[in-house]
Amino acid sequence: MKIEEEIKQPTFKSEYHKAYINMVYTSGWLQQDQAAKFKPFGVTLQQYNVLRILRGQHPKPATISLLIERMLDKTSNASRIVDKLEAKELVTRKQCPSDRRTVDVLITEKGLELLKQMDPMEAGEGAGIRNLTEEEAEQLNALLDKIRNK
Repeated sequence: MKIEEEIKQPTFKSEYHKAYINMVYTSGWLQQDQAAKFKPFGVTLQQYNVLRILRGQHPKPATISLLIERMLDKTSNASRIVDKLEAKELVTRKQCPSDRRTVDVLITEKGLELLKQMDPMEAGEGAGIRNLTEEEAEQLNALLDKIRNK
């Protein structure tokens, strides 16, 4: 469905304005879609992102600062997310032996198993992205990279 129909706005100030509104709307749409798919697994988008980072580091630990640096949502509170993941026994936290001010975060076997179950969602399965050809996805990636290149 076209953005005009989705938000019931027949005209825009310019094609740039329309593209911006379309990106913001689509971003929210994708986040809602993912959140609904993650709900049965009991994790949020941000928690999933932290688990993926930790799996990439595995078996090495990660610090909270490394998680913050690599998270997709830069406004997330990584410490609070780790608290919630620890309560679900998906991660463990230990004081770093070489620097007592630093806390090491490790994904647990339970966390690795959960990610394995969620892996089919990794490539945007069912999120509309598969409506694009591989060439269109490549073009979209290039355009999004260009937008962020200030």
